[in-house]
Amino acid sequence: MNWSFQLYSARNFLPWTDVLEMLGKLGYAEVEGFGGVYDDPKAFRAELDKNGLSMPTGHFSIDALEKDFDGVRRIAETLGVKLLICPYLMAEDRPSDAAGWRAFGERLAKVGDVASKAGYGFAWHNHDFEFKTLADGSLPQDHILSSAPNIGWEMDVAWVVRGGADPLPWIEKHGQRIVAVHVKDMAKPGEGLDEDGWSDVGHGTIDWAGLIKVLRAKSAAKYFVMEQDNPNDIERFARRSIATVKSY
Repeated sequence: MNWSFQLYSARNFLPWTDVLEMLGKLGYAEVEGFGGVYDDPKAFRAELDKNGLSMPTGHFSIDALEKDFDGVRRIAETLGVKLLICPYLMAEDRPSDAAGWRAFGERLAKVGDVASKAGYGFAWHNHDFEFKTLADGSLPQDHILSSAPNIGWEMDVAWVVRGGADPLPWIEKHGQRIVAVHVKDMAKPGEGLDEDGWSDVGHGTIDWAGLIKVLRAKSAAKYFVMEQDNPNDIERFARRSIATVKSY
């Protein structure tokens, strides 16, 4: 199995040349891109190749996807990205009701159509806000998925949990739309206080051994991407996390 690594986790531990060398030596085969690594795609691709890494998935903002898809496509083509992922919606841009979230889902559906015609997969990546109940009792994530029936979902399990939801029913219901997974763990009580409450994979509170089995059996996920939003030691996080998941 090719384990991937979301490069956002290492944004505070540059240079990228050192990060990519470390990941290659630790046994990662893939990385996932984000805006901070797209300035010089050709040079970055050379470093990936040098370290035996590929970048099949990449995060791109909704603005870039809607307003400059040709630019996104050029970056993706150079880096080898096959699955384009919209990762976030700024707090000030988030709808406050069901109609607003359905409209946002329709925007994602249009991007998905453009991506598909260009030969790319497309997915939405969740955080916790999609699982916060709206005034009418509904959830933004339901509206996003129902309004964009042809796009995939990169499921960030830890954010689902932090949003107050149980990931298992969501995997059961939407497994065939889950095309990628963020493998991230939540710290045990009293731990990870300087890491925003996150932990190395397998050293926190989420049952990753069980979830990996369920995701392999009941989802369409091809990419399993290690992430920690604010690690204080990137080598420790990367090393302990891949060691854990390789034991499953």
